[in-house]
Amino acid sequence: MLKDFVVSEIPDEEELKAKLKEERARLFNSQMKIKEAGLPVMVLFEGWNAAGKGAVIGKVIRNIDPRFFKVATLDQEPSDEDKRYPFLYRYIKEIPEAGKFRFFDTCWMEEIMDGVLQGKIDEETYVNRVKSINVIERQLCDNGYLVVKFFMNISKKEQKERLESLLSSKDTSWRVTDADIKQNKKYDDIREVYDRYLNDTNQSRAPWYIIDARDKKYAELQVLQYLNQGIDTALKNHSLNVPILQNTFPMEKLPKLSDITLSDKFLTDEEYKIQLKALQKELRELGKKVYRKKIPVIIAYEGWDAAGKGGNIKRVTAALDPRDYVVEPIASPEPHEKARHYLWRFWTRLPKTGHITIFDRTWYGRVMVERLEGFCSENDWQRAYNEINEFEKELSDWGAVIIKFWVQIDKDTQLSRFTDRQNTPEKQWKINDEDWRNREKWDQYEVAIDEMIAKTSTTFAPWHVLESVDKKYARIKALQIVIEEIKKALK
Repeated sequence: MLKDFVVSEIPDEEELKAKLKEERARLFNSQMKIKEAGLPVMVLFEGWNAAGKGAVIGKVIRNIDPRFFKVATLDQEPSDEDKRYPFLYRYIKEIPEAGKFRFFDTCWMEEIMDGVLQGKIDEETYVNRVKSINVIERQLCDNGYLVVKFFMNISKKEQKERLESLLSSKDTSWRVTDADIKQNKKYDDIREVYDRYLNDTNQSRAPWYIIDARDKKYAELQVLQYLNQGIDTALKNHSLNVPILQNTFPMEKLPKLSDITLSDKFLTDEEYKIQLKALQKELRELGKKVYRKKIPVIIAYEGWDAAGKGGNIKRVTAALDPRDYVVEPIASPEPHEKARHYLWRFWTRLPKTGHITIFDRTWYGRVMVERLEGFCSENDWQRAYNEINEFEKELSDWGAVIIKFWVQIDKDTQLSRFTDRQNTPEKQWKINDEDWRNREKWDQYEVAIDEMIAKTSTTFAPWHVLESVDKKYARIKALQIVIEEIKKALK
């Protein structure tokens, strides 16, 4: 893209001034439309050092109410803490809320380019990270985001002149780093690396716009024109459905819930006590190894109301060092969570390496509660199967152990437990009207759950069914599976 880029003629001063006035007004008028439509706008600025990224951002944001935007400036080199999370983690944390702008003064491109140029990222890592970027940008666009990407382009000669100008004054010389000078000397070689990345990440949903940055006003005009054009198109298409992608992940086949036998899954109290003690002891030792080897572990619980998820989780956590795990109880999303991509609140709760996060309900709400209660469109939940598989694949490739439990009971068992909760004062907090309403939709939920398991039980993140008519049996089975999966990872 850079090698083929042809600079255009810069308009004369009067024309430039008139067009800038027009585009600034368009952006100013668009901000309320964006707020009303709930359109999140993510604008990424990349480019050559000294190309004027910061200056252009500063000019563009003057046309927007400060309440509606934030500028994210991320360090080129991730911190030691950042390195304990997936590559995309620190960037996804910064995505904007619905109806707001987020401007990135460099984003994931710079980290990858720096790694490639310094030899810290090999070919396989580069390919995988580009794939991750293309997936997350596509997911953002599919979920209603406008992603606009600019590369500020200047020639080697122009860059050298700008650097020399900055160096000529003691008031600005501090702005020039050794990396800037090195980049100019190796401009042609670096351009090859940049060009490959731009081509590899140039998607129809999120294309790159190469900005001729020779002149600051002209650069601003180009950015405003492309940004306004993108906003207009996004506002027109905001409510349109997007394609449902075919699943390409290897799957593990599991039986339907109605075919799972529950009647013979019981333990005596004595069997339970003996096994519980032994398994918790073994898990305690494995937890220490997970911490030492910095392996992240994600345990996800889903299941019928009153199936025994809470008690199951307690028996797992009882074996762990309290400093090394966290339990995330997931309820309805808070307003700031609902205003972002539905996976955002799970990205931001991931464990760092060596730690364990247990989710009491998960991202699968998208294809169960949200699907059946009409909290999202059919296109949204149909798309979500593939998006969730992509999310879990990203975590698996990062090195996480992913253990997903469906806690299974039958309808009669649920009724018995509901009745017990309702009639026992100290248990009444565990049941509410919503539980009874959900019970009325048991058959609909069962269809949704069977489809969820069939479409998301991948080889890298398979579902495990815990038969929980006897809670003791389910607890022992969960501990056995957690131990087995952690042992696999430690090998």
